[in-house]
Amino acid sequence: MKIMIVEDDLIIREMLAEIIEKWGFATVQVENFSEVLKTFIKENPSLVLLDINLPVFDGFYWCSKIREISKTPIIFISSRNTPMDMVMSMNMGGDDYIQKPFHPDVLMAKINALIRRTYSYLDIQTNVIEHEGVVLNRNDGEVSYQENRMELTNNEFKILTILMEQKGIIVSRERIIRKLWENESFVDDNTLSVNITRLRKKFDDMGKFDFIITKKGQGYIIP
Repeated sequence: MKIMIVEDDLIIREMLAEIIEKWGFATVQVENFSEVLKTFIKENPSLVLLDINLPVFDGFYWCSKIREISKTPIIFISSRNTPMDMVMSMNMGGDDYIQKPFHPDVLMAKINALIRRTYSYLDIQTNVIEHEGVVLNRNDGEVSYQENRMELTNNEFKILTILMEQKGIIVSRERIIRKLWENESFVDDNTLSVNITRLRKKFDDMGKFDFIITKKGQGYIIP
């Protein structure tokens, strides 16, 4: 399992990574604090340690952005000690709160307990696919790009999922249709063309042009 550390103090960040790695977890340390969500999507961590006081946007902001697409457990770490900060942490979607300075054993007890509670019942699966700023949320079938969002029909969602899972690879029309029929989505050649046209129009409306490319005689590709 991988734990993402969002802490702008280098000494504390490296200390956290050392403690966590001794327990056998992998870590990823965020260094660009304007791309916390992008790093989260790319790394798909099992748990996030999130400081409140951060450059650019604070931890509350990033917690709310993560909660829009994921239920991954989040532990706030902060030197703040007011009840309001703890209440805010929980209200924004945090799962636990630990105050600095903290004892390493207490930190790891919280991490281990939260991971046990979360993953003993859930199938660990990537629920988000991201490419060139386009984020496809498998949970609700919604697509976002920058600040824009769009909802997909069932067939549009399945087609886009196939193409994004195979990004950089040409996917034939026959393969898409066959895959949809396997999932009891009865799509013929004409229906596929209509769905692709609608998907492109939706991406154009969001300002993401040429996201799905046609390869004549071969199929479609998200490059």
